[in-house]
Amino acid sequence: MINVTSPAPKPIHAGGRRQVYYWKCDRPHAFHGTGQERDTAAVEPLLRQQLEACYPGRAITLRDAGGQGNHLTWRVEIDEQQLFARIENGPERDNHLQIESHVMARVRACGVPTPEVLHVDTRRSDVPFAWQLMDRIPALDLNAVQKAGELRPEDVAFEIGEAVARWQSVEVSGFGHFQEEAISDLDSLVGFHARYRDYFFLNWEKHLSFLEKTRFLTASESIAIRDAIHDANDLLDLTSGCLVHKDLAFWNLLGDRKGVVAYIDWDDAIAGEETDDLSLLACFHEQATINRVIAGYRSIKPLPQEFDNRFWMHLIRNLVVKAVIRVGAGYFDRTDRFFLIGAGMTGADLMQETRSRLFRALDGLVANTRVAPCQDSPHFSSQSAPIEPTSFTTKR
Repeated sequence: MINVTSPAPKPIHAGGRRQVYYWKCDRPHAFHGTGQERDTAAVEPLLRQQLEACYPGRAITLRDAGGQGNHLTWRVEIDEQQLFARIENGPERDNHLQIESHVMARVRACGVPTPEVLHVDTRRSDVPFAWQLMDRIPALDLNAVQKAGELRPEDVAFEIGEAVARWQSVEVSGFGHFQEEAISDLDSLVGFHARYRDYFFLNWEKHLSFLEKTRFLTASESIAIRDAIHDANDLLDLTSGCLVHKDLAFWNLLGDRKGVVAYIDWDDAIAGEETDDLSLLACFHEQATINRVIAGYRSIKPLPQEFDNRFWMHLIRNLVVKAVIRVGAGYFDRTDRFFLIGAGMTGADLMQETRSRLFRALDGLVANTRVAPCQDSPHFSSQSAPIEPTSFTTKR
């Protein structure tokens, strides 16, 4: 049972995430929390006060967890109980931790493991931040396991595909980010938008213009991307949506080579389209892994009609967003000390990889290329021709 303390003050940004395609780049204070310096010491005493109020008389220990996302994070021990705390302290006063906690409970109920949230408080009445406390899973994220050379992505890919298919059974309505009021009043996951295309094209021109202005894309490249998406936009006429994690990557999966023990960080979850989460994995992994993910998905439910073009279309959309974040947050200027860049690689390599995958997706959509061979074919192999080889792990 989640101990939810409902928000009193409204967020500064009117309408919640109604006008947000992806929070990290579309929030009013874009790229907040993506810098290299994270000041947890300033707010840790306030978090301790909140925990002491919830657990009076208990021995509480806090250790900075070194999170590099847009939340501040701590490892928490309360007596001998191992927990994990997250803080949202952005200037927008975003209340999404409450929505995320609800989503995680729904996902866990459909058979996909997520940490259990014990407390979430988004009021900001006593402290200037929203906070969340959950069980700490005793496992590393799969990105760390892979970078240590202890995991081949295709070893866990099948079960990831199964999990995606299972969480798509969670009931949602509308499209896009979820409305806080619907969760509070109706216990329902209701997206802000009646039409999927309205969500898909949120800030689309803004994203492309930013990439042109910063010279990640040339004008002709941007036009080619616009034209390809325009020509395929009838694929956006959906009658219903499904739950989409929207940040599905190995750093948001806990486990080891034996399998995934928890799917975490549902902060960006939306009501969206069936191929979206599958395409997200192709932002980082080779075809052998994607084939196994697709096979796992198909073991639970069939692929949607026109799967290939839907997949390429959403891969383009996701890579455009990741390029905006990587440019805007300065990821292309970092060294291999940054956890998103593999040993011996540079930020320039990350930029080249991002562009390569983007234009491979563009070619796939324009040429109507098969994403993977048919699983029913006797020639199906997890080692089929790659989408685009990659030699290092990337994020966002």
